[in-house]
Parts: sequence; structure tokens; C-alpha cells
Amino acid sequence: MTARTLFQRLLANDALNFALTNRIPRAALTRFFGWFSKIEHPWVRDASIALWKAFGEVDLSEAKKTRFASLHDAFIRELHDGARPIDPRPDTLVSPCDAIVGALGRIDGDTLLQAKGMRYSLGELLGDESLAAQLRDGHYVTLRITASMYHRFHAPTDCRVEQVHYFPGDTWNVNPPALDRVERLYCRNERAVLTARMRDGTPLVMVPVAAILVASLRLHCIDLTLHARYAGPHRLRCDSTVSRGEEMGWFEHGSTIIVLLPAHAALAPQVRTGERIRMGQALFAPPPADGM
Repeated sequence: MTARTLFQRLLANDALNFALTNRIPRAALTRFFGWFSKIEHPWVRDASIALWKAFGEVDLSEAKKTRFASLHDAFIRELHDGARPIDPRPDTLVSPCDAIVGALGRIDGDTLLQAKGMRYSLGELLGDESLAAQLRDGHYVTLRITASMYHRFHAPTDCRVEQVHYFPGDTWNVNPPALDRVERLYCRNERAVLTARMRDGTPLVMVPVAAILVASLRLHCIDLTLHARYAGPHRLRCDSTVSRGEEMGWFEHGSTIIVLLPAHAALAPQVRTGERIRMGQALFAPPPADGM
């Protein structure tokens, strides 16, 4: 039995997985990992990347670089041109990231599904009841980015980012064992709410959620890296126009992005819970021409 197989079998036990990845000093470990991952000493870098590849399904062959300065440098790698083709239909909203699709569907008034039997409110997630009202009875999809995946995220469609609202918080794991056990996890974890509008004025909201070992989010629209020691301000106005498929920022490890659209939107039929999706593949079908 290989080390990877043994590791995967241990994590397949939900109770053990939850204990190993949550019943630990999450904030301290996250800070330590943030420091450790940026060490550029060749021995540390090479051993760290080797262990990461040994225990995860990591594919670095698509990266622009062939050598990395540190483990962190490998985590936030760029891909070579053409590695993620964008859906050719211009009105289709595409996935902003590589991910495993989690809970998805129609928002029940103000309520979203976290996991079976676990729900949370749109107002609490966004911290803005006015914005939540615009998305009431709308649609959502949860995209979980694992540690081995490409960690940069991109614009689902042509849009203008108007505001970033940053929420400091906890760093619970965002994998299924934690989602099944921790109530309102996405509302408790560190996160940022990116409020944007499409060309026709339709609101588009993306909520990158941090997790254990992940408390740092780089956003190009405000030219900031948001992290646990960021002192504010937490509500940041901006006016950043991005094109469909254009890079918007990155996580420094795996995490989750929740994408929210109003009621007239519709998920693409092939998007299903548990399926893997790549950045650029269809996520939402084209909205009607009459807008909201």
C-alpha cells in the first residue's frame, strides 16, 4: 500500500477527516503554513513540493513555469496560454475556477443549502440585506477548489466589479465532512463578497471563502491581498471592468467560491453536484434579453 493510498483511506473516514483537519489550532496553523509555504530555500521548497505531489493529485505540467521559488509559488501558479479554453458561446457564464461542484440550485427565498440538513441565509453570507434582496429566489452554485487544483479565478462574464466587502473570520475546512457538521460554515469563515454587474445591469455576486491553511486572497480589482491580519477598511468601493475569462485574483491554497445570480438565471444543465468543472466551462445558461 502506498503512502498516498493510506492517506486517502484515512481521510475517507469522515469523523477522522473532520478531527484531523478541524480539531486543531486552525488560525495558528494557517499562519504557520502561510509563512512556511513561502520559504525559498531549495531543500524546503523541493521537499514541500514533493510531499504535496505524493499525497495529492497535483498536475504541474500545465503551469507556465517549470521551476518554482517556493511551495507558495507552485500553489498560485499560472497556466500556459490555452490550457483552459473558454466556452465559445459569448452569452454563457463560465466557471470562474477549476472545482468540484457542491450544493447548487435555486435559493429558497433567502435560504441556501450548505449540505444535507444544513442551511444558511443569504443575508448573513453577504452582510447586506439590500444586496440579498436582489438575489432572493435566485440561483447559486458552490465551487470547491481542492489543494491540488489551479488556484486562480476568473470573470464568469464581462462585468464591472463595484465593491469588495471583506469579512474576517474562522478557517474551518470546507470539505464535505466539515460542511456536514459545522452550521453556517460559509458565514463563519473568512470571506470576501465581490459585487459586480453584467453589461445589462444584472447583478453578479461571487463569494470566495477561505479555509484552513487559506487565509489570504489576492484581488486585482483593489490591488490588495486580504488576510487575517488585514486591518481594514473592510468595505472597499471599486470600479474595475473585467472581460469574460480574465483573471480576477487567486487563493493561496484550496477553498470555495459561491456564485450567485438573480431569479431569471438558470444553471447549465450539465452542472451537477459532485462533478468536476474547469475554468471556462459553461456554468450558467444565457440570461433572457429583458434582464431582471
